[in-house]
Amino acid sequence: MAEKKNKGSFLKMLFGNRNKVIDNMMEEQVTSPGRMIVNNFLHNKLGMTGLIIFLLIFLTVFIAPQFIHLDLGYSDATQTNIPPTMSMLNVPKELAGNVQDISAGTTFGVGCDKNGKVYIWGYTKITDVIDLANIPDEVKEANIVKVAAGYDHVVAVDDEGSVYVWGSDRLGQGRLPSDLTAVKKSAAKTMNVVQLEAGNQFSVVLDDQGEVYFWGNANMADIDVKRDYQGNIKKVAVATYNYCLLLNDGSVVYGGLQKNNAFTNIPEELSSGVVDIAASGDTMAAVKEDGSIVVWGNTTHGELNIPETTESKPVEIYGGRYHYTALLENGEVVCWGSNNHGQLEVPAAAGDEDIATVFAGFYQNYAVTEDGELLTWGLKGHLMGTDELGRDVFTRLIHGGKTTMTVGAVSVIIALIIGVITGGLAGYFGGKVDMVVMRISEVIGALPFLPFALLLSAIIGSSVSVTIRMYLIMLVLGLLSWTGICRLVRAQILAEREKEFVVAAKAMGVKEGSIIFKHILPNVLSVLMVQATLSFATCMLTESSLSYLGFGIAPPTPTWGNMLTGANNSVVIQQYWWRWVFPASIFGICTICINLIGDSLRDAMDPKSSGR
Repeated sequence: MAEKKNKGSFLKMLFGNRNKVIDNMMEEQVTSPGRMIVNNFLHNKLGMTGLIIFLLIFLTVFIAPQFIHLDLGYSDATQTNIPPTMSMLNVPKELAGNVQDISAGTTFGVGCDKNGKVYIWGYTKITDVIDLANIPDEVKEANIVKVAAGYDHVVAVDDEGSVYVWGSDRLGQGRLPSDLTAVKKSAAKTMNVVQLEAGNQFSVVLDDQGEVYFWGNANMADIDVKRDYQGNIKKVAVATYNYCLLLNDGSVVYGGLQKNNAFTNIPEELSSGVVDIAASGDTMAAVKEDGSIVVWGNTTHGELNIPETTESKPVEIYGGRYHYTALLENGEVVCWGSNNHGQLEVPAAAGDEDIATVFAGFYQNYAVTEDGELLTWGLKGHLMGTDELGRDVFTRLIHGGKTTMTVGAVSVIIALIIGVITGGLAGYFGGKVDMVVMRISEVIGALPFLPFALLLSAIIGSSVSVTIRMYLIMLVLGLLSWTGICRLVRAQILAEREKEFVVAAKAMGVKEGSIIFKHILPNVLSVLMVQATLSFATCMLTESSLSYLGFGIAPPTPTWGNMLTGANNSVVIQQYWWRWVFPASIFGICTICINLIGDSLRDAMDPKSSGR
């Protein structure tokens, strides 16, 4: 029985699996080497994972800059070192349909409802120990009717005229002036606050008697008031360090004691007929009875680009950091000025609803409809935080990745062209050509790249533009990194040139240039692909190393390397982790993915890896 079974197995082996054997032979004959490499690579999970992640990063850094604008000259002291957050417009749901007052701060918002309760949202930390979210108990117990958000403090007023301040008190933000406290203590005179404002380390109260009270840091801001205007003031417009007054007779005046600044030269047409005024950080704006708007001051952020409102005239105006928002007579809203944080992008819902009032400040806008619905637009936050100049890390990461990858890719292309040509000539011709090429390769390969690049950068200095410097870095990287490719191509061609197809090509009279680049080189192309992939990662690392050392592409043009330069101190590493974690992480992920792709390509091109 055993003999019969063995005989059957032998016959089955010879004849039973014939179709399978034939299928395998046909597969070997039909499948091209390129297709086999692709199939092997597609079945490599690590390689495919690295390829997908790298493609996502690559497409993001090259496509996203078309939609995400980068202003190289941008800086804002109010947005410095903010951690990742997208909560700056997250108004508490308790305020919906119940808004009494709202004020927008630098990175936060504060509001009170019709029941006198105070709410605060956004990034509220001023320092490690001062958090505006810690509302004092006396404020929680009071019936608050007005609130105002300053740069580093919050002011609130209750229904009895009492003023509350919390936040930073280092420069007198919480020390109320004596004349204001005297009014409150006087039994014969009560104070009804009609306007409350908070600015850069100072605050102001306007009562129904037309008198204003300033307190805070008078060293930075001109917050003194000329006595002639007291008792005749209708509204106050507060800029960063100055203010203007709208008087009861419809005229606009500068209320401080300074005689020459951007706001003292008030346009003549504002001597009468003004119905409302507002201020941005560096400008003032006024609305006249006929609906015309006049802007003056340091108008460098588009504040003069006032939109035409032919269908309805403006009746109220509100100022942000670098923009204005106007409420029209028909309930519509228009915005103009800087739009670097989307503060001009009025939501479509605002066009469908009649707006009752608007609260604007810094980079946020809040609009309340006639039905009580609250609409918001502007700066929601910073996805990956900000740096020491208030620049958005995510925006710089995207544009920096484009620069870093461009430098790496162009450098590899230059190195490939030089390496393939020199390696091909040395490997094919041999002899003196080989000796000359290889000696040159050894000399260039012996040059220490970083010291050479540092020396070149020191010689060039700041005499060239950032663009020229980037071109020089790509050129130097390419000219100094071709030696490895040259040796690799030479070795491969030395092995290929003795094969039969080369002899046949020579016998047919094919020119030697065609033999090298059309017959031999395609056979070593797979090895070049692996080398190019790994060289790409190396060039990216080298460029980032130069930028990290301060000798590459200099800020404000971002690269992943110079973004890490700003994080090269213990304070940033300990307190502002997002400034180095995100650039280091994306760079590390990208480099690892490129190396995974290169290793997977090498395995796919190795016939032994197929297991046959």
